[in-house]
Amino acid sequence: MQENKQSPEVRGELPENPSVATSAEPQREDEPIRAEADRIPGLEENLRQAELKAAEHHDAWLRARADTENVRRRAQEDIAKATKFAAEKFASAMLPVKDSLEAALTSQNQTIESLREGVELTLKQLASAFQSAGVVEEDPAGRKFDPNKHQAIGAIEAEGEPNHVVNVLQKGYLLHERVIRPAMVMVSKAKES
Repeated sequence: MQENKQSPEVRGELPENPSVATSAEPQREDEPIRAEADRIPGLEENLRQAELKAAEHHDAWLRARADTENVRRRAQEDIAKATKFAAEKFASAMLPVKDSLEAALTSQNQTIESLREGVELTLKQLASAFQSAGVVEEDPAGRKFDPNKHQAIGAIEAEGEPNHVVNVLQKGYLLHERVIRPAMVMVSKAKES
């Protein structure tokens, strides 16, 4: 007779080595549920932590946006105030000049000498106010004509090089190197032979 050479699993017997699991051995029914249940709290905790971080980042973003908006609004207010009150320093320097002129007009017993002294004092106050504000006088007499700083009213024949300022009709003024009023001048031209 032939021996049955089938494996013990096929014959329905238990394997000789019980530590070796076979594919035919059924899994316990509660194992997948337990593995899934072990995994779910970890995922839920990760999700909860991610939601907390997202909420924290959203809150930080909202705060940064509000801070930026506040800085922008304050900067606009500062610019508006600076524009509105830009002349305040200069106006403060001009007040003594106005006071001096008014005092000269209200004085009854003035001589030409005292009136001249008062006008000279007022002119010094005005020059001081201009200097503190950065206003510089442009008196180009004898210098080469500069169309950026001078306005030529006419040209006259004169000795020397042509295109030089011969006569200053009205002084010009610069504010921190920027022309606020060009000097009105007469310019030399070459003599015709």
